[in-house]
Amino acid sequence: MKRFLNTLFVMTQKSYLRKDGDTVVVKVGGEVKLRVPLIGLQGIVCFGNVAVSPFLLGSASERGISISFLSQFGKFLARVQGPVAGNVLLRRAQYKMTDDPEKTASVIRQLLTGKFGNCRTVLQRALRDHSEKVDAAAIEKAVAQLEAGLDRIQRETDPEVLRGVEGELARAYFGVINELITAQKADFYFKERSRRPPLDRVNALLSYVYTILYHDMRSALEAVGLDPAVGFLHRDRPGRLSLALDLMEEMRPFFADRLVLSLVNLKQIDAGQFTVTDSGAVLMDEKARKTLLAAYQKRKQDAVMHPFVGENMHIGVLFHMQAMLMARYIRGELDAYPPFLWR
Repeated sequence: MKRFLNTLFVMTQKSYLRKDGDTVVVKVGGEVKLRVPLIGLQGIVCFGNVAVSPFLLGSASERGISISFLSQFGKFLARVQGPVAGNVLLRRAQYKMTDDPEKTASVIRQLLTGKFGNCRTVLQRALRDHSEKVDAAAIEKAVAQLEAGLDRIQRETDPEVLRGVEGELARAYFGVINELITAQKADFYFKERSRRPPLDRVNALLSYVYTILYHDMRSALEAVGLDPAVGFLHRDRPGRLSLALDLMEEMRPFFADRLVLSLVNLKQIDAGQFTVTDSGAVLMDEKARKTLLAAYQKRKQDAVMHPFVGENMHIGVLFHMQAMLMARYIRGELDAYPPFLWR
């Protein structure tokens, strides 16, 4: 359990939250583990088997403090909120901002700074850790392209131009992903991104991890009261949660891509766990899916330093932190959306 900014995150299973005067008391097994003043608190996020007393639910609602309940693995379940229409005002501000080309461009610049800054770090770490196993020249060229693109992103003010730059830099990054595969190279190789359907084993793994991450980001956005369907980088489309896709971008390189590469390079998944259909689609079997899901949930428990908040936090909490920072920016509490930059 940990408080970041104005939100209390409770991840310890079998925790019980109750009200004691003007504080929230968190107990585990009858022992008080934490006391947090209600003053200044704007949200409580409960993961898994966490109980909340009726008196705390009532007091939080009166004070405008939302309490969100998620599964232990981050799936959004429900949110308890009082009569103040804070979410309505937040979503109205969100819709207004996405209709403003200048503000949309500002958010896209920050999202792309996070995405490609993290792509660059992934490639630089590969050069540092596996220089003898990779084509260093190819990776260094891609890093240079990303750095030039990041400089260009800061100067562009047209959302459509920025979306075009995003496509160019994504091709440069994915163009060297195959170099980061250092084991089982005959069975696991990457030529280009293929989605529907995935046409090789690496794409099958990436698509599956991206899908899980997509749903985690949706849960995080719903927990803070934003509309996951209305985004900035990804334009509105029926059935697509564009803002969830937006916030995924900075998480993909350091979290999703590195997870897939680790599973392959450490030989935790092998070629025999995939089948190829008549259409050419490559599918994982049940064993591969279970291995991937277990690794995904374990990786979410890893801690990272958040450069804006200045504290360490689990990656699973990081998803919610970025959603919260987006909400604070949209409400006008921050001058810009601060992307997560992995170091």
